[in-house]
Amino acid sequence: MQGTRFAFGPFVLDPDAGTLIRNDEPVAVGHRGLRLLAALVGRSGEILGKAELMDAAWPGTAVEEGNLTVQIAQLRKLLGAAPDGIEWILTVPRVGYRFTGAVERLSAKRKSLPLPDKPSISVLPFVNVGNDADQEAFADGLTEDLITDLSRNAGLFVIARNSSFAYKGRAMDVRQIAEELGVRYLLEGSARRAAGRVRINAQLVDAASGEHLWAERFDRSLEDIFAVQDEVTAQIVEALLGRLRPTPLARNRPKNLEAYDLCVRARRLMDDSPQAAQEAHLLLTRAISLDPEYAEAHRWLAMNHWMGRVHSGGPAEPARKAALELARKAVMIDANDAGCRWVLAYLLAYERNFAAADAEFARAIELDPNEADTWAALSDIAVLAGRIEQGLDHIRKAFRLNPFPASWYYLTLGQAQYAAGDYESAIETLRRDETYRTSSRRFLAASLAQLGQLDEARAEAELFLVGNPDYTTSHWAETEPFRDEATLGHFVEGFRKAGLPD
Repeated sequence: MQGTRFAFGPFVLDPDAGTLIRNDEPVAVGHRGLRLLAALVGRSGEILGKAELMDAAWPGTAVEEGNLTVQIAQLRKLLGAAPDGIEWILTVPRVGYRFTGAVERLSAKRKSLPLPDKPSISVLPFVNVGNDADQEAFADGLTEDLITDLSRNAGLFVIARNSSFAYKGRAMDVRQIAEELGVRYLLEGSARRAAGRVRINAQLVDAASGEHLWAERFDRSLEDIFAVQDEVTAQIVEALLGRLRPTPLARNRPKNLEAYDLCVRARRLMDDSPQAAQEAHLLLTRAISLDPEYAEAHRWLAMNHWMGRVHSGGPAEPARKAALELARKAVMIDANDAGCRWVLAYLLAYERNFAAADAEFARAIELDPNEADTWAALSDIAVLAGRIEQGLDHIRKAFRLNPFPASWYYLTLGQAQYAAGDYESAIETLRRDETYRTSSRRFLAASLAQLGQLDEARAEAELFLVGNPDYTTSHWAETEPFRDEATLGHFVEGFRKAGLPD
């Protein structure tokens, strides 16, 4: 349950913060392990099947059962024996696992965020009422598209997808959700797709009063799904802003519903493991073969090529070239899509075509000022250009729009804090479990080194090199889109102090 911590023995688990504490000291545990532990502790005494646990740790991803076994073994090692000498996690042969300890639920209400100076809204994940797991992606895709459609209205403040989906499957009071996200209004609903028809129920709630401002039911042919999305968006905008609002430029919509489903499934896998990235690549390639003029599929495949390079640590050029070509094609297909624009802007910056990159970022913000990923990506580029305070402002804006972001937001924030010389804050950010075991570790090592904590810095550098054995600081400096020599020198100095190879 959102906002709940769990106490057992000497431990306190906070699933929302992604932390496990033993006797007031943090325990280093991966995010998969945390998800498994949260699932087990949340239903202490119950037997959880292997499939259920694998879905908790690897949602939407097919993985081998051996992965679960490895994670459970690591958890047992971290937790040690319970006070009574029995293991915290017992194996139920051929079935699953059971958490044996006594668990106390602790209230941990998140700090409320202040309301913006414009109508603010979050679209909560639509419920799949068909009880068909295959249709779950459809309901998620509907939610994501409504978020995108609403965020393109400059008169609204719209919470990003990651943060909306943090509440999926959670029964919570709308006021608490609104306070945690810092919004006034919530859109919630349900969807069902069957026999070529789609039925959607949607309602707009004023969380401050609990009043329902608008509600509608749509029962249409599946072919009309995008028209329904446009209609829902228009009615919400009218309810919040009135009729006399400029209409955002039309979006490129997929012409093939199977391609749409494939793209929705791939989006879930973008910020995950190398194996998930490979699966996403196959899904997106298939989507484009079914619908060659589907801009969003090209955009995500561009990022998939880019992230594939990051995951593999291999040669950059082929992946960079493919990513840039796909990003250009996405913008050519749909020049009005802010997501396509910021992806192209980011890749252009890495090609050191800075004037074109700056222009694409500006156009992306003009098209959709609520696109949190644009602000986060722009922060990265601004910091490397030496505009450090501007970069900090951008990443703070990204976090406000997306309070529960992907791991790379924390990397970007930590990098900006390091560049600003705020090493203590950088260390706190980069030790968060969301980003600790990623490539952000090099910035953690550099921050520790700048504070003179050389033993810890070198230990973190060694751990970074385990996953990045071919890393050299000179190659990193050559390939990152720096525009400011002083900023570049500051990073190189920290890496060298930490013992990372030249």
